Amino acid sequence: MKIVIVTDAWHPQVNGVVTTLTSLARVLRQTGHAVRFITPSDFVSLPCPTYPDIRLALGPRVRVGKMLAETSADAIHIATEGPLGWAARAYCLAHGLRFTTAYHTRFPQYLRLRAPVPISWSYALLRRFHAPATRTLVATPSLRDELAKRGFAHLALWSRGVDSGLFRPRCKGFLDGPRPISMYVGRVAVEKNIEAFLDLNIPGTCYVVGDGPDAARLKARYPNVRFTGFCSGEDLARHVAAADCVVFPSRTDTFGLTMLEAMACGVPVAAYPVTGPRDVITDGVTGALDEDLGRAWHRAVSVSPDNCIAYARTRSWDACAQQFLNNLADPIRQSNTA
Repeated sequence: MKIVIVTDAWHPQVNGVVTTLTSLARVLRQTGHAVRFITPSDFVSLPCPTYPDIRLALGPRVRVGKMLAETSADAIHIATEGPLGWAARAYCLAHGLRFTTAYHTRFPQYLRLRAPVPISWSYALLRRFHAPATRTLVATPSLRDELAKRGFAHLALWSRGVDSGLFRPRCKGFLDGPRPISMYVGRVAVEKNIEAFLDLNIPGTCYVVGDGPDAARLKARYPNVRFTGFCSGEDLARHVAAADCVVFPSRTDTFGLTMLEAMACGVPVAAYPVTGPRDVITDGVTGALDEDLGRAWHRAVSVSPDNCIAYARTRSWDACAQQFLNNLADPIRQSNTA
């Protein structure tokens, strides 16, 4: 099958969307499918305000249409709601092509943290974007139910995987500092609610693994916290495996791949009982969920690493890719109109 994936999120960005799409394409190609990406790297682009590593394609509509026409794809998937996503959507609707979309990011909440834009306005725009898709793919049952209540239709599950060959138990001695070592892993940005972790009164050493627009401010405010900066690949896996507990303080993520990566390393996760964590963490088994994040941490650190590893091994990128294939639409057939 020839599959075109249109995404505004792409390398050099480091986030769950890029990791998911990269891992998906690897498995699809290994199983004989041809995957073509249309990304900002194909266009003149500008940095997104407050997110300079996110590039926004300028005037992509005509060229996106030409690229889609040239591919003669068997399936079209629009992964993001940015300029490229809207351009691909317009082309598909104009030519009667069916397509799928995905809801990866809670942009209404992200935007509300930065500007006085009512969340209801943002959701109205997103409903319009996704409405003509054959299916809108979501990562968890909780997110599916949440979006259904907000008026989104034809929602389908598309879960996530983890590379258990890369993320595996390793030597705890890789990191120094008094134990236990507690760790946040991911983008250092306001929507990640990292201060909820850093303000906890817990023993041991706290690490922040990652980089982002809020890093300088947090470093100045929390001088006793160890900030590693950006890590990836083997270096990232070694950092995660050296922790005793990963704390996932975000209330806005739709999934949270770092939770699966921690579990694959035998590291339990403490989080709030919100969409994302409550679908990934089995409370008291692979981590702990609590509105009191400190209480969640105290419970999580006593969880068996073996439970975490066993659960992570059930979440493969192969299964993720098969679920994606099962949800694809044939673009030859007529689409609904917006």
